[in-house]
Amino acid sequence: MIAVAGAALRAPVLAAQAGRNWTNTLTPYAYYTSADGFWIAGHYQNRAPLGFRPRPESYFAAVSLDAAASTQGSFFVVADAEAPAWWEGWRAALTLSIARDNRLGYYGQGNTTAYSPDSVTPLTPYFYKVSRTHRTGRVTVQRRVIGPLRVLVGGQIDHTDFRELPGRSVFQRDHATGVVDSGSVPFSDKIWRAGVVLDLRDHELDPHRGVLVEGLYAHGTGYTRTTTSLRGWVHPVERLVLAGRLAGERMTGAPPVAAMQAMESSEEQFIAVGGYRSLRGYYDGRFTGPGKLLTSLEARYGLIWAPSLFEINLVAFYDAARVFGPGETVKVTSSGLHRAGGGEVAVRLLRTTLLVLGYGHGPEGGQFLFGTTWSF
Repeated sequence: MIAVAGAALRAPVLAAQAGRNWTNTLTPYAYYTSADGFWIAGHYQNRAPLGFRPRPESYFAAVSLDAAASTQGSFFVVADAEAPAWWEGWRAALTLSIARDNRLGYYGQGNTTAYSPDSVTPLTPYFYKVSRTHRTGRVTVQRRVIGPLRVLVGGQIDHTDFRELPGRSVFQRDHATGVVDSGSVPFSDKIWRAGVVLDLRDHELDPHRGVLVEGLYAHGTGYTRTTTSLRGWVHPVERLVLAGRLAGERMTGAPPVAAMQAMESSEEQFIAVGGYRSLRGYYDGRFTGPGKLLTSLEARYGLIWAPSLFEINLVAFYDAARVFGPGETVKVTSSGLHRAGGGEVAVRLLRTTLLVLGYGHGPEGGQFLFGTTWSF
């Protein structure tokens, strides 16, 4: 694995705005993932820092721009505006993005889809892959009701298109036979969502202790989505943090493959099941279905430990997950789970930057991992 967090080019710019100082940060970096090869990326952020007042948020407000391109033809550009602590009791976020996942996994639909390495040949190098391009606009507003309990409302507009890669592929087969409805390629989606969030984390970017519970309901074009998740962190000794997640999602109606490939959260949608955010050790998008179950356990040990300033953590993780087909009841079960484990190195700078490099291994091989947030 080759991954380099480029030297941060930090140029503080102090400008009084609304009584607070704003700081500019520009950070170029490079990394490698199994799905897309080498990436060159850059992160720009203009934020209003919290100062020395202890709070779980990373800043009062921030405007950021992220851009990256890979050697396999993938790219993303994300413009984001967040105000987690600007107004007491309120938080808001707006995200605009365009991205192409040029080597996204597609193995068919259902929890028992087969993977045969012999199917990938010089004539069919993309047998289990598809190119996905999507444009998204997403807005979220949250209001504290009492203590750590918040209510959430939001909306999202998506446009997703798929391109068949050269040679035969599972996506090409499913598209031709109607398993992937031609009327949903491309697919334009209008989504509204609502929910409740119980947030007891001590720090939002890098929790050491606390609980985060989410219950979300979303209505999209032709389908509905209900998502629940429980994440928890305990800090039994100074340098050790234990973390766990249990999450499930049920979709009803006629969700297209573009919607089934993603899972909802209060922060953003993410690819599930398979990949860094859901089942490390399996290829991105390995399992697709309208129902999802995710479980994860992590042990994070502080090799270098200076909380709020600088940390290097060694991480051991274990993930288990599955999807459920149309009409199946989404439930907590040990039946049909796909499992993977591995390790990571996580570097945190101050209260605003986290980089995670790792490797996950499962029955189908291994995957190099990179993230700018924890997996969960």
